[in-house]
Formats: sequence, structure tokens, C-alpha cells
Amino acid sequence: MSISLREYIRWLPDDATEPTSTIVVTSPGSHFVDIRALRPASAPTDWPSPSAETVQLTPDQLDWAIAGTSSYERAGNHTRGRWAHWIDSRTTDTDGVADEGDNHTQPDGTTLEKGVMLNPATGKETEYEELWRDVQVLPLSGDKIRSVVVQMDKGNDTRGSVVLAGQYCQGLLRKAGAISVERWQFGQCGWEKVLGMGTGSLPCHQILSASDLSQGQTFDFGGDDWKVVEMSFVSSSDL
Repeated sequence: MSISLREYIRWLPDDATEPTSTIVVTSPGSHFVDIRALRPASAPTDWPSPSAETVQLTPDQLDWAIAGTSSYERAGNHTRGRWAHWIDSRTTDTDGVADEGDNHTQPDGTTLEKGVMLNPATGKETEYEELWRDVQVLPLSGDKIRSVVVQMDKGNDTRGSVVLAGQYCQGLLRKAGAISVERWQFGQCGWEKVLGMGTGSLPCHQILSASDLSQGQTFDFGGDDWKVVEMSFVSSSDL
């Protein structure tokens, strides 16, 4: 289980920049939702924040959103990561689509990811570097951290995934050709929706406080059947 915040991206040989707010929420079973929202020029470093109003994105403010599963294997002095796409805001054809990169742990505990992928600004495969910082996953009460994954699947063009891990929850929905995203964060006033886009129905709020969910359970939301594909309580000392 992890919450990863991107500090920057660098398309070689250019300088590193961070034009987005990028957070990846990953469950103990390696389901993830990755939301990358383009940051306004005047935005503070903690944008978007639970202490402010919900940021409602327009479609052109969403850089990328992905839901899928991740895996890692040791490769010498680093790890090789693979992120298989199940939903992708940029394409409906996700069969066999995956990103791969080499992860190098830095002296300060951050992770430098290196690889090659399509640079959307140029349309060319380009070497890149991304620096990631792990955000401590926190229990909301006691010492147990709650994680829930719910999904809806009617084929490549109608899919949804929501991942909750501790104090963050993110959801991605593709339905009828439209993309919807939500990011929730637990702050001083409890759960707050900090970021959203689209008119689709994502059950983020419903799973945040639901105490009667069980793995394998299905429930109706927004006229679609959603299934609890993963549910766990992890001791904070085990992370």
C-alpha cells in the first residue's frame, strides 16, 4: 500500500519541471489509480488542498489518468516497475498497454524513475525521469489503515475503478466516451473532495464511511454494478 507524489518529470535533455499535481494511490494488492491534473500557474505548492474549495477540472486540465495494476522485480541495484493500464484517459484500447521504468532509490528516500515513453508534446518516444516521494499512509483511527478497491466493468469503453488507501482515495471512470475523476483527502475537517472532473458517478464518498462492505460484494451505484475486489486493514507498523 502506498501514496506516491511526483516531484517532477524531465524529458531528456530538457530541464525538470512539474506542471501537474500527480498522485498515485496503490492498494496492498497493487491496484492503483493515478491522476495527473495540470497545475494553474498561480497555484500554491499544496494545490489542490482539503482546506480549499473542490477544484473542478475541465477536460483540458486533465493531463492523464490511469487505473490498473503494478508489479516490481529486482534488477541489480534497482527495481524494474511495470504499470498495466486497465483504464486510460487517453485511449479505450488498453489491452496489453503498460508503462515500464527503472526505479532508483535516492539518498533522501525519494525514488528516481527512468525509462522511455511517448512525450505528448512531441509525439515521439523520449527518455524521461520522474522523481517520486512516498507520502506516509496514515490510519484514520487506531493503528489499522483501511484500504478498499471497487471496480465496474462492462468492457473497454465502460469501466471504473476506485482505490482507497489511508487518507487518500482516487477514482477514474470511463463511460459513454466520457472521463470522470475524483480525488478525496482526509484533512482537519474530515473527508473532502479536493479534485473532480466529469459528470459520471464514482462511488468514492460511499466507500469512505461504509462499514458494511465485504470483499466480493456487489452494489448498485449510478445505475451500474460495482464490485469490491479488494478490502484490507493493515497495521501501520507493517508498512
